[in-house]
Amino acid sequence: MQQIARVSLVDTVVERLRAEIKNGAWPIGSKIPTEARLVESLGVSRPSVREAVRSLVQLGLLETRQGDGTYVVADDETTVALQHAIDAADDAEVVAVRRALDVVAAREAAAKRTDADLRQLRESLDGRAAAVAGDDLAAFIDHDVAFHIGIARASKNALLTGIYLSFEPSLRDSVARTNCMAVSDDPEGGFHEALFAAIDGGDSAAATAAALSVLDDHEQQWHGSQG
Repeated sequence: MQQIARVSLVDTVVERLRAEIKNGAWPIGSKIPTEARLVESLGVSRPSVREAVRSLVQLGLLETRQGDGTYVVADDETTVALQHAIDAADDAEVVAVRRALDVVAAREAAAKRTDADLRQLRESLDGRAAAVAGDDLAAFIDHDVAFHIGIARASKNALLTGIYLSFEPSLRDSVARTNCMAVSDDPEGGFHEALFAAIDGGDSAAATAAALSVLDDHEQQWHGSQG
């Protein structure tokens, strides 16, 4: 029989702190309690708390700001690792992987979306259209990205959603760099509306085709911005 591995005190503290982040007690952007407060509440030594916090900083969940404290910057270390991999990847590789993800997400969303999902997608499209009318690029990016992430969530595939969320910074940067609100063939959202209609109607084949149309338009603008 294999021996049962001992769990170090630091590992235990790491798991306790990670749980506070994952269950939302310490949301992203919030400042965690001071080291003294953590020592008191956890009943462990200051070095154990310090080492545990350092471990979570290295995992990318926490960020220590000199003279200010330690803040939660992410709630999933896997997403952080994927973001680093995406940042290091070639742009063409990112586009190719996102293309595959969008097609799967659209197909699965058409089969599994709920009324709540459809409401959120509709709100994102309406916000996107309003941003175009108001010439508000920042709002356009917010709503465009929310629409695509909403489709991933509507797929009801937690792994797919997690991977897609890792692409959010890259997606935002891509929309901003190509300024597709101004130069896209789809400024009023025709391709996006077709995608929404297919998901709403539960038509997986049409959703796949519409997702490819959206991506083809975006890739055309992306290649144009490179040349």
